[in-house]
Amino acid sequence: MGVNAFPRPGARRFTGRLHRALAAATVSVVGVVTAFTVSQPASAAASTLAEGAAQHDRYFGVAIAANKLNDSVYTTIANREFNSVTAENEMKIDATEPQPGQFNFTQADRIYNWATQNGKQVRGHTLAWHSQQPQWMQNLSGQALRQAMINHIQGVMSYYRGKIPIWDVVNEAFEDGNSGRRRDSNLQRTGDDWIEVAFRTARQADSAAKLCYNDYNIENWNAAKTQAVYNMVRDFKARGVPIDCVGFQSHFNSGNPYNSNFRTTLQQFAALGVDVEVTELDIENAPPQTYANVIRDCLAVDRCTGITVWGVRDSDSWRSYQNPLLFDGNGNKKQAYYAVLDALNEGSDGTPPTEPPPGDAGQIRGVGSGRCLDVPNGDTADGTQVQLWDCHSGTNQQWTYTSSGELRIFGNKCLDAGGSGNGAVIQIYSCWGGDNQKWQLRSDGSIVGVQSGLCLDAAGAGTANGTRLQLYTCSGGSNQKWTWNV
Repeated sequence: MGVNAFPRPGARRFTGRLHRALAAATVSVVGVVTAFTVSQPASAAASTLAEGAAQHDRYFGVAIAANKLNDSVYTTIANREFNSVTAENEMKIDATEPQPGQFNFTQADRIYNWATQNGKQVRGHTLAWHSQQPQWMQNLSGQALRQAMINHIQGVMSYYRGKIPIWDVVNEAFEDGNSGRRRDSNLQRTGDDWIEVAFRTARQADSAAKLCYNDYNIENWNAAKTQAVYNMVRDFKARGVPIDCVGFQSHFNSGNPYNSNFRTTLQQFAALGVDVEVTELDIENAPPQTYANVIRDCLAVDRCTGITVWGVRDSDSWRSYQNPLLFDGNGNKKQAYYAVLDALNEGSDGTPPTEPPPGDAGQIRGVGSGRCLDVPNGDTADGTQVQLWDCHSGTNQQWTYTSSGELRIFGNKCLDAGGSGNGAVIQIYSCWGGDNQKWQLRSDGSIVGVQSGLCLDAAGAGTANGTRLQLYTCSGGSNQKWTWNV
C-alpha cells in the first residue's frame, strides 16, 4: 500500500542556492495507482515562508518597525518566517535627515542591526518621495529642493554603502486615476527630469546597489498608471538611465482589487530588462486564494526576485481594520499563511500541484493513530458521524478528493462539517457544494475546512477504534495530521 503525506502527490520541489536541504525521507511504494507513484523528494516541504521562497531562489520579506523590536511575539515571527527586512518608516526622509545636512540613523540602524544579526538582507526604503518629508524640505522649492534631494540620496546611500543591496530610490511619482501623468509634487515641480537625476545620483553613491522604482496601483496591466510607469522604465532603459528593478507595492483592496493579469504586468516589465519585486503586499481580509495567486504570479516570472509583506501581524498593519496580513493580532497563522506556504511548496512554474485525482479513491490515515477515516458499518444515511477505525479495504474507507475540494465517499456523499466552531461534528451528508463540505489539503499534513478554517481533528487526541472526528483549532498535533493511502 503506497503512502503520500500531504502536500499532494505529484507536487514538485525545487532547491535554490539559498535553500538549506532538509533530511531525506524515503517512502516505499507498492502496488500504487500510477498517478500516485511518487516518492518523497530529497528535500522535504518548506515549513517557513523564507524556506519556501528560497527553494525558488527568491526572498520573502517583511516590513519591520523599530518600536516593536522589544515585542517577543513580533520578533519571533519575523525571525522565523522571513529572510529580508524593510524598515517601515525608519529609513524615510524625515527619519534620516530631520534637519538639513544633519543625518540621524539611530532608528534605521536598529532595524539594520537586528536584521543583519539574524542573518537577513535589508531593503532600503525610500530615498526620494513627495511624502514624509521633514518640514524644512517641504519649505524648499526649485533648485534648492533639487539639491536637497541629491544631498539626501548621497548622504543615506554613502552611510549604508556596501551594506544595503537594494534601494527604493523613487517612490510613488505617478498620480492615481486614468491620466497617466506624473504626480504634482514639490519634487515634480523641480523639473520633469527629477526621477532620472535621483537614479543617476543613487548609482554614483553606491554603484553596487540595485536601484528600484516603487509604486502602488500599478499591478493591473490595463491601468493608465501602470502603462505610464512602464513607458518611463522603457525610456530609461533605452537611454541608459540606471534602473534595475520595479517594485509593485500590491496593496490590494476593494478600490484596487487583484487582477489576474498581474502576472502579465510582471512579465512585461521584466521583458524590459529589469527585475520585479512585490514590495508591500497586504490584501483586504487576507483571502487565501488571492494571496496564493500573487505568490504564483511571482514564481512564474524568472525576474521576480522576491516578495515582502507590509507588516507582521494584522495589529501591526497600517490598515489593521482590514486584517490584511498572514498572522492575526495574536500572532497565529491565518488561512492565507498556509495558502502562501502551499504555493511556495509547489513547482517553480506557478502551476498548482496534482491533487488526489477524481475517481482514484484512497484511505485517509491518521498520523497519530495509524487508523483510517471510517463511516461506521458503511451507513450511507445523512448525518452519520465519521470515526477512526482499523484500516481495511472496505468502501466505507475509500475517499475521493474532487477538483472542487470535496472529500467524497459512496459516490454521492461528502465529508461534511456540522458547524464551524471547535467541536463541530464531522459527518457524511449528500453533496451540495457548500463550503462546509470543502477541504484544503495542506502541505503540513493537515486537512482544513474551507468554511471554518479549523482542522480535521481526532477528538481528545484519541487513537482508538471509534474515536470520533471533529473540527478544532489547528495546533500541529499528530491527531490533526493525515496521509493519503491508495
